[in-house]
Amino acid sequence: MSDYNWCHGPSCHKSHTQDRIRGSKGSKVLRTRKVKQHTTSQWYNPNNFYNYFCSNGCYNEFANANIDRIVAIAPRNEPLETPIEDPVKTKHETGYGRTYYDTTIKERVDTSME
Repeated sequence: MSDYNWCHGPSCHKSHTQDRIRGSKGSKVLRTRKVKQHTTSQWYNPNNFYNYFCSNGCYNEFANANIDRIVAIAPRNEPLETPIEDPVKTKHETGYGRTYYDTTIKERVDTSME
């Protein structure tokens, strides 16, 4: 595996930044950024999208351009639900006489075997 991937952002090569300028005098180009792969680091995750995009902007642009195909991979026709215990409301008063409530939500432990 290479130590670098090219950014997959559709307009990465159009951003006017100093680090994208390449070429000799008279034939300069703006080039897509390389994304370093830290394969020797213990925190490296090969499935992370940051391995393929140089910034959140490039990732968002890619996702917006390809959203139909991304959703087609795993369409969701029903909502997901997580069972919870009844929420607990705790009443608090500020030093200024105002009242507010904190709601604590605790996930229920699923003991069923699916």
